[in-house]
Amino acid sequence: MRIKKLLLAIATLTLVSATPVKHQFTAAEQQQISISTPGLFSRSNAFNIDLDALKPNEYSFPLPVGKATLRKNNVVEITTKDGDAVKAMFEGTVRLSRKHPDTGYVIVIRHRNGLETVYANNAENVVEVGQHVRAGQTIAIVGQRNGKFYCDFSIMIDGKRINPTAVVGLGSHRLHRHTLLCEKQYNYINVSTIGEKVDFDESTNFTTEDVFTKQSTYKWNLEEMKKGTWAYPLPGAKVISPYGGRRRHSGVDLKTKPKDEIVAAFDGVVTRSATHYGYGLCIVIKHANGLETLYSHQHKNLVKVGDKVKAGQVIGLTGRTGRATTEHLHFETIFKGRRFNPNLIFEHNSRGLQKATLILTKNGGITQKRN
Repeated sequence: MRIKKLLLAIATLTLVSATPVKHQFTAAEQQQISISTPGLFSRSNAFNIDLDALKPNEYSFPLPVGKATLRKNNVVEITTKDGDAVKAMFEGTVRLSRKHPDTGYVIVIRHRNGLETVYANNAENVVEVGQHVRAGQTIAIVGQRNGKFYCDFSIMIDGKRINPTAVVGLGSHRLHRHTLLCEKQYNYINVSTIGEKVDFDESTNFTTEDVFTKQSTYKWNLEEMKKGTWAYPLPGAKVISPYGGRRRHSGVDLKTKPKDEIVAAFDGVVTRSATHYGYGLCIVIKHANGLETLYSHQHKNLVKVGDKVKAGQVIGLTGRTGRATTEHLHFETIFKGRRFNPNLIFEHNSRGLQKATLILTKNGGITQKRN
């Protein structure tokens, strides 16, 4: 709960006006796809975007019947049929509409929330620079290349492409109903999420069913976990600082060697990957049924917000960022927003699961019963 409150405080204190000037774009802005947005970070190095505040008619998937595939460099290829209409994702103003030597006919729309959306490989653009468009308005006709019809779609902040899955579900086409925290760090933009509303419908790695919809108590038998569905977060590690104690340690500190590989404990979705106060480089992964795990002090994070990870997948390298005095992993377990002792799940000497059953309650309670 404490980290969530801190995140909300950051978003509130650093909120800036992300409203670009309408209808007035420089020659460079009208010619270049990737270009900084004037004034976006002039008053602060961060702002937030509340996607949950958007009404249904204020969002549209660019090709509602298309099939979306995430390619390299955070570009989404959305395949469809000949003659299909490309739609504007949000309300905004057309900043660029021209033929590009590499991407064909391309459109860039600047939105009032600080985002820019890019629609490339069009056969024909039907909007002009400076034109105001509504969400869902037709802006182009899809183009053809290599025998298929598709649109190359991407989302930018300050001229830099971000992971589109932080904004929208590529399989479901649904807008994620959470708040984005957008932070400028040197020459890149870090995007993390605030809030609990993360879609799980596209992942086949873990159950999407909320066990508490029909019952108030759930028994999780750790001994029934199959190989490959869990992993010790830092293989080969020893505990250098346990949970709790006089200093009320919120997790457990695990140590091996500098830049060692940290892995995801369970399948899930990355909801935070950014520097956060004393945690340094921090990762939060949301799992099924209200469980979350936190990994911090990394030398480097290897995953982004919106990434779907499997148990045992490498997500970062051990470091000493934040308030760490030595290279190690600070690992926390959270259930329904409440931190609990990771020892309830993991037996640290053997680096395996406890021979126990966890009794989870809908209101966030958790107890351990030895098998």
